[in-house]
Amino acid sequence: MENDLLLICAIAFVAVLVILSLLAGVIAGICKLFPVKAVDLPDPGAEEAVRQAVTKAFPGCRVSEIREVKP
Repeated sequence: MENDLLLICAIAFVAVLVILSLLAGVIAGICKLFPVKAVDLPDPGAEEAVRQAVTKAFPGCRVSEIREVKP
Protein backbone atom coordinates (compact mmCIF):
# COMPACT_ATOMS: atom_id res chain seq x y z
CA MET A 1 0.00 0.00 0.00
CA GLU A 2 2.76 2.44 0.96
CA ASN A 3 4.76 1.54 -2.15
CA ASP A 4 1.76 2.33 -4.32
CA LEU A 5 1.48 5.79 -2.78
CA LEU A 6 5.17 6.50 -3.39
CA LEU A 7 4.82 5.33 -6.99
CA ILE A 8 1.78 7.57 -7.55
CA CYS A 9 3.62 10.57 -6.07
CA ALA A 10 6.67 9.92 -8.23
CA ILE A 11 4.57 9.62 -11.38
CA ALA A 12 2.69 12.82 -10.53
CA PHE A 13 5.97 14.64 -9.87
CA VAL A 14 7.44 13.54 -13.20
CA ALA A 15 4.21 14.45 -15.01
CA VAL A 16 4.26 17.96 -13.54
CA LEU A 17 7.92 18.40 -14.53
CA VAL A 18 7.15 17.27 -18.08
CA ILE A 19 4.17 19.62 -18.39
CA LEU A 20 6.15 22.58 -17.02
CA SER A 21 9.02 21.81 -19.38
CA LEU A 22 6.65 21.76 -22.34
CA LEU A 23 5.12 25.06 -21.27
CA ALA A 24 8.57 26.60 -20.90
CA GLY A 25 9.43 25.46 -24.41
CA VAL A 26 6.22 26.95 -25.80
CA ILE A 27 6.88 30.27 -24.05
CA ALA A 28 10.48 30.32 -25.33
CA GLY A 29 9.22 29.67 -28.85
CA ILE A 30 6.66 32.46 -28.62
CA CYS A 31 9.33 34.84 -27.33
CA LYS A 32 11.56 33.99 -30.31
CA LEU A 33 8.72 34.43 -32.79
CA PHE A 34 7.58 37.74 -31.31
CA PRO A 35 10.61 39.52 -29.82
CA VAL A 36 10.02 42.60 -27.65
CA LYS A 37 11.92 45.72 -28.63
CA ALA A 38 13.47 47.81 -25.86
CA VAL A 39 11.66 50.86 -27.30
CA ASP A 40 8.29 49.20 -26.63
CA LEU A 41 9.00 48.66 -22.94
CA PRO A 42 7.70 51.24 -20.48
CA ASP A 43 10.12 53.68 -18.87
CA PRO A 44 10.20 52.81 -15.14
CA GLY A 45 11.50 56.28 -14.25
CA ALA A 46 8.55 57.98 -15.93
CA GLU A 47 6.09 55.60 -14.29
CA GLU A 48 7.55 56.28 -10.84
CA ALA A 49 7.39 60.05 -11.48
CA VAL A 50 3.70 59.77 -12.37
CA ARG A 51 3.02 57.69 -9.24
CA GLN A 52 4.80 60.21 -7.01
CA ALA A 53 2.97 63.14 -8.61
CA VAL A 54 -0.42 61.47 -8.13
CA THR A 55 0.41 60.58 -4.52
CA LYS A 56 1.44 64.17 -3.83
CA ALA A 57 -1.62 65.70 -5.55
CA PHE A 58 -4.14 63.15 -4.27
CA PRO A 59 -3.03 61.61 -0.94
CA GLY A 60 -4.40 58.14 -0.37
CA CYS A 61 -4.88 57.39 -4.09
CA ARG A 62 -2.84 54.91 -6.05
CA VAL A 63 -2.06 54.46 -9.73
CA SER A 64 -3.31 51.14 -11.06
CA GLU A 65 -2.41 51.48 -14.74
CA ILE A 66 -0.46 53.83 -16.95
CA ARG A 67 -1.12 53.68 -20.68
CA GLU A 68 0.40 55.68 -23.50
CA VAL A 69 -2.20 57.03 -25.89
CA LYS A 70 -0.72 57.42 -29.36
CA PRO A 71 -2.33 60.02 -31.65
